[in-house]
Amino acid sequence: MKKILVTGGCGYIGSHTLLDLIDNGYEVISVDNNSRSSTRLLEGVEKITGKKIKNYKVDLCDFDDTHAIFAENDDIAGIIHFAAYKAVGESVEKPLLYYHNNLISLINLLKCVDEYQIPYFVFSSSCTVYGSPANIPVTEETPKQPAESPYGYTKQVGEDMITEFAKTSKTQFVLLRYFNPAGAHPSGLLGEYPFDRPQNLTPVITQTAIGKIPQLTVFGSDYNTRDGSCLRDFVHVCDLAHAHTLALNQLVAKKNKTNVEVFNLGTGEGITVLEAIKAFERVAGVSLNYTIGPRRPGDIMAIYANNDKAIRELDWKPRYSLDDIMATAWQWEQNLYSDEKMFSSGNFKLN
Repeated sequence: MKKILVTGGCGYIGSHTLLDLIDNGYEVISVDNNSRSSTRLLEGVEKITGKKIKNYKVDLCDFDDTHAIFAENDDIAGIIHFAAYKAVGESVEKPLLYYHNNLISLINLLKCVDEYQIPYFVFSSSCTVYGSPANIPVTEETPKQPAESPYGYTKQVGEDMITEFAKTSKTQFVLLRYFNPAGAHPSGLLGEYPFDRPQNLTPVITQTAIGKIPQLTVFGSDYNTRDGSCLRDFVHVCDLAHAHTLALNQLVAKKNKTNVEVFNLGTGEGITVLEAIKAFERVAGVSLNYTIGPRRPGDIMAIYANNDKAIRELDWKPRYSLDDIMATAWQWEQNLYSDEKMFSSGNFKLN
């Protein structure tokens, strides 16, 4: 079994990817400083797989602590790098925080990749690298426009750093550009676990439905879309996680055509915010309390993927529908609510 280091392994996509890697025969270790995550999701992976997972509580912006992980694990065959701050709105308010955290951590990892000659590296990128595209759906060749947020800019710079580094490196890279991850594992043991008020639409929907958030705000009603709200490509987190395993499989099998391959990960279908809300209401049988507000800084009007390349070269195809996304997210939210009620009553310890 090849040992894979997953950075941000206690996070939303990272934890689902740990599970998928284990299911497909990989050995995994995690690094996560838990500044914006909890070991709860790691425990969920362990419950599902029956395997104990080592997590290094390390800030990747600290080079010495990061280097120590590689010194202790000189048999790491690959890295999947998730660890980054990801809230678009917060990045607009605190750009330096995002530049420091997202870029210094990547630089430190690449230094270790270079020293220890790690053969495979999968980078968690984003459709935000396209900025506000002139045409949709976007392909991997769609020209990048100026980023609409500092978060998006860190992904553009991260991709550029890797591309330049790869020119003199033996490491093989895959850059995966996510669209809008959503949903939860069907077991109800893994899902999105925001520590503060969530930024992504789906947990805002489910927290509004459960009563944690009194009212959902739809940011903008005057966009040039079907109903005036932003249009996005919602992809189930389990589909997204599996794409990382497939990307590693491709690298291990030496099927990559160049040493830096890029893939869009989306369903290829654009869904508006209001359509997503209506889908949840239909699936859950719950009416949401929402209002229409002004546009939010950093948001683009519309984007969705052309995923032909991932389907063709990675043999990846989304299995979960929008209804599946909403159903699994709602199950996860209800399970969280039940656990939190037990915790508040003193009968349960929530880690």
